[in-house]
Amino acid sequence: MDAINAYRYYMAIKLHFESDTYDATKYNYKTSVRQQSFSKRRDRFHFDKISKKFSNASDLINYYIAQFTADKKWIGDMLTDEESWSSWQKRNQSLTYTFEQDIYKLANKVDHFDDLFKPTFSPHPTVVSYYLQDEICIETVVILDQLTGFMKRICVGDTIVWPEVSKKIRKYGSFVRFDQNKAKEIVLKAFTS
Repeated sequence: MDAINAYRYYMAIKLHFESDTYDATKYNYKTSVRQQSFSKRRDRFHFDKISKKFSNASDLINYYIAQFTADKKWIGDMLTDEESWSSWQKRNQSLTYTFEQDIYKLANKVDHFDDLFKPTFSPHPTVVSYYLQDEICIETVVILDQLTGFMKRICVGDTIVWPEVSKKIRKYGSFVRFDQNKAKEIVLKAFTS
């Protein structure tokens, strides 16, 4: 891994999370980054540091994803924030367990499964409100969206927080890998017992 490739992956993930049309996985992390434009960047030494930290592209991509989901968007901030990376790794290494814990937490807070997708104490769906309060993790919201498609069906009047949060949830969905049948079992068990 060299600095220019670290920058290319950074730009692909940045575009993925910030653009409505670009999908990094669909385009195989390709961007129109040029060596000439990279050479003019004042922060290029950060990409040199990060290229030495990660030897393979997969780990570097995951590192960037962890940082962007934690709202760290500048490479300098990413290099000084190990907490987001270690927290992301922990959640994703035990994704089924984390999801199960969050679902049971949610099941204790609402009467019916469908109540998760209705606004109760904020303009956002209940499940998103709990995510915004750090009660549950973003992966749980993404998994619930992939199971139910609730993000496409809801209409939220908030024009300040909701556009960014909903985009992050939708865009992060491309990277969250989980066992759909196991997730369905967990939800059914939590909400039927």
